[in-house]
Amino acid sequence: MQTGKIGVTTENIFPIIKKFLYSDHEIFLRELISNAVDATQKLKTIASAGDFKGEVGDLTIRVSVDKKKKTIRVSDSGVGMTADEIDKYLNQIAFSSANDFLDKYKDQANSIIGHFGLGFYSSFMVSDKVEVISRSWNEPAQAVKWVCDGSPEYQIAETEKENRGTDVILYIDKDSKEFLEEDRIEQLLKKYCKFLPVEIAFGKEKEWKDGKYVDTEKDKIINNTRPAWTLKPADLKDEDYRNFYRELYPMGEEPLFNIHLNVDYPFKLTGILYFPKIKSNIEIQKNKIQLYCNQVFVTDSVEGIVPEFLTLLHGVLDSPDIPLNVSRSYLQSDTNVKKISAHITKKVADRLNEIFRKDREEFEKKWDSLKLFIDYGMITEEKFYEKASKFALFKNTEDKFFTFDEYEKLIKENQTDRNKTLVYLYSTNKTDQYTYIEKARNKGYDILHLDGQLDVHLINHLETKFKDSRFVRVDSDVIDKLIQKEDQKESKLTKDRQDDIRGVFNLKMTSKEVFNVVTETLDENDAPVIITQSEFMRRMKEMSQIGGGMNFYGELPDSYNIVVNLNHPLILRIADDLQEKAGERLTENNSERNRLKDEISFMENEHKKKKAEEISQFEKDDLEKLRKELETCENARKDILGSYGTENKVVKQLIDLALLANNMLRGEELGTFVRRSVELL
Repeated sequence: MQTGKIGVTTENIFPIIKKFLYSDHEIFLRELISNAVDATQKLKTIASAGDFKGEVGDLTIRVSVDKKKKTIRVSDSGVGMTADEIDKYLNQIAFSSANDFLDKYKDQANSIIGHFGLGFYSSFMVSDKVEVISRSWNEPAQAVKWVCDGSPEYQIAETEKENRGTDVILYIDKDSKEFLEEDRIEQLLKKYCKFLPVEIAFGKEKEWKDGKYVDTEKDKIINNTRPAWTLKPADLKDEDYRNFYRELYPMGEEPLFNIHLNVDYPFKLTGILYFPKIKSNIEIQKNKIQLYCNQVFVTDSVEGIVPEFLTLLHGVLDSPDIPLNVSRSYLQSDTNVKKISAHITKKVADRLNEIFRKDREEFEKKWDSLKLFIDYGMITEEKFYEKASKFALFKNTEDKFFTFDEYEKLIKENQTDRNKTLVYLYSTNKTDQYTYIEKARNKGYDILHLDGQLDVHLINHLETKFKDSRFVRVDSDVIDKLIQKEDQKESKLTKDRQDDIRGVFNLKMTSKEVFNVVTETLDENDAPVIITQSEFMRRMKEMSQIGGGMNFYGELPDSYNIVVNLNHPLILRIADDLQEKAGERLTENNSERNRLKDEISFMENEHKKKKAEEISQFEKDDLEKLRKELETCENARKDILGSYGTENKVVKQLIDLALLANNMLRGEELGTFVRRSVELL
């Protein structure tokens, strides 16, 4: 028997292993089985080279649990180890690599992806004692047993073992009893080892006999050794890709299509990515790409390895060239990772472009499921935008599709305003905004339908890309001002009478929204009152609601304009009626207001000619008195106009009609409107 001490440079390294990786302690099984696979693959290589003359035989890796003895055993029929090899690989190389790893990354426990490198010693995260029994392939060979109880001391002794290969036996500690449950081990095997290239047996297949399930003689193999991504695309049919998707996501909806990745240089990358039918919520789509290293599962959190928008895809990536033992911030700056990320982005864009060119009709049918993904990519990745701008589509309110270039040609002549700016009109709800859409169509304009989760971000992005262009929602202003072609029409009312009309319609509203009254000189055939919402304010609020970093805007109430058409016959009739009933008082009020304004203006100009200390208190008091008189006069005017507007049922009726057309009249206000409509009839 040989005893010795492992060369430890970090004090009490076994407690550090347990504590440091506690949240990921389940990976011990992945590491042990990965080692068993490596040993098996090495034997295959030696045999194929002709150096191993014996029978390779059954190479199945076997995992078993003994609840009574509190052990887990992992057995392989690979190359095995001699006493010298055990001393080299377990006592020197493996341990020093674990030691180096802990020294380097002990402050980054939360940001480590995978833990390759700890390898065999991760078994001490769950064990009080570990035994390794091994017999080398190289005949004649004496079987060897290595034992370590979690201290730096170990023992190596000769033992008996009938066949070549290695058995690792873990004596599970009291804090890790969960791993003595067969269901738990099967869960981990399916998570980490589902696609390993060597068959892994855990227990026996069961069959229904005499009213219960009983074990058969057949091994229960838990892995698919030849998953689709390891095969050549030429050897796979569409059905094979669909079957593999069902294997990955048994409850998933059928994907739209897939991309098979197979790169050998300048890095190694294989995998299959699927385009799912993406719904309206980005967040629930993420973490569906599974990352493997030589068919060993690592993680399904691939941010930092692929661009953010690609995390919406489903499928598998497998690469030995992605560093797995480091933080995500390091990943994002790693040269290989950047190359892999750029390659995947290019392949995805090229595949989409290929589908678009080969069968545009089919591409258009799938557009609603692809749109969120493509929009996300164009907004966040410049290289993807460059390619996607050739096949990304606009859909208009008539459900017709156009590329960006096609749509620009369609609207350029008719929707360019007097400042040479091309105006893209859009709707977010064809039903709610119907009246505005209809007015725009009557002008010969085309309207886009942009109702997606990211559309507000997309149009902001496109406005930076499209030359001399802007996007405006069809209800953000009156149609003549959305695409202003000429100077404003002349009003039939004087400026004072226009101001009076604004005051008449400035009624106190019961809703939580803020309403501002503005007057416009529109065509007499346009509606008398229209509700619009500022494009800028609405966009800022929408961006704040979907994480645009504009929280200030999100807290503001919705703000709308009540646009009064000064040239509509009903408005002119109200102006005449106001003149008849309150014209004399308004004229007197206007005269007094003008007098006070002139006096205040005169005194303010005089004060500007003097230094502050030269202005007497009497002059200051006199000016303040005039300002208060003007305020009283202004309030008196508001009272006259407000009183008239409140008593005039037609005024409130016109406002309510505009609100109704905008789907904004509800509850008690709607009931009052209906009763008033009956009275007016």
